[in-house]
Amino acid sequence: MSATAASVRAGAAPSARRVERSGIAEGGATSARRPGRPRAEGHDARILAAAVELLERGEEVTVSRVVELSGVSRAALYRRWPSMTDLLAAALDVGREAPRIPLGDDLLAALLAAYTTGSAGPGYTEERFRLRLRLAMTDRKLAQAYWRSHVARRRGGVAALLAEGVRRGELRDDLDIDACIDLINGVFYYQFVVRGVNFDDPAAVARCEKAVRVAWRGMAADPPAADAAHEEDE
Repeated sequence: MSATAASVRAGAAPSARRVERSGIAEGGATSARRPGRPRAEGHDARILAAAVELLERGEEVTVSRVVELSGVSRAALYRRWPSMTDLLAAALDVGREAPRIPLGDDLLAALLAAYTTGSAGPGYTEERFRLRLRLAMTDRKLAQAYWRSHVARRRGGVAALLAEGVRRGELRDDLDIDACIDLINGVFYYQFVVRGVNFDDPAAVARCEKAVRVAWRGMAADPPAADAAHEEDE
């Protein structure tokens, strides 16, 4: 397991010595899985629930404590997560849901609704969000694991909406979709991280909506030459 997360206290640095005692090789991966018994149902949920409980208590998240709380064996834990960093990333995402964005007539309205009125998930709290930010800021490996396993897959809805805008001719055909998603997400993260506002702060939501509209104008396709000439004549 990686040294970053075999023992993590919310906001505290992990102990490399404790990793060595756990018997897991430092480097983020276990040995190749050998044939054996199939995975028992329910183990994943119990392991995640134990990790979430420890995180929310502000306690150290260690292999021993997760095994103790979940009642799952160490071998079962190792089979499911190659490192404690991966387990922490999964625990921090419990309850989070990917937004469902309809591709109707007004794509900008659908985009704004997804960001400003949609819920991250009934089991995903602002406290969990801020905990994830705090831990990720002090542990780059955790941030990268969270990105690979969870954040990247949630971008699909926004990516599909922007691609549809390109297909309809509403957005530029040379649009860098990944860069645009980063830009839009950054608008909201700035409010939460730098300004320190709540998710539902009306003034913050209004600022974000204005910023997204500005970004959308920058992404919009140039009007056809005939339309532009017509506008100049008027």
